[in-house]
Amino acid sequence: MRGLTFSFLVAVSLTACSSSAVDAPLGGLGRYQVAGVEDDDDMLKMRAGPGTGYIIVLGMPNGTSVWVDSCEPSGNTSWCKVTLGGPGGVSGYVSKAYLKAV
Repeated sequence: MRGLTFSFLVAVSLTACSSSAVDAPLGGLGRYQVAGVEDDDDMLKMRAGPGTGYIIVLGMPNGTSVWVDSCEPSGNTSWCKVTLGGPGGVSGYVSKAYLKAV
């Protein structure tokens, strides 16, 4: 539970930083927002690699802004490499199903 709370606080802190004007990473797909996470207490898990077998880097609630660098299929899911807070921010992979263009 403490890890989940810490992940939430990190996501909220970095989301606040991402609200400033930051250019999208070169060659990226642009800015997206986390959407469709069902439970209010749940978060989209950013992972170290494109799949559920990779460790969780942090959790992001609905509304978190991310920059999508690229997407790739892996099994039945498309995984996108995202950066939180713009260039130089925390990077990892999330399921494309939970992203919407901003």
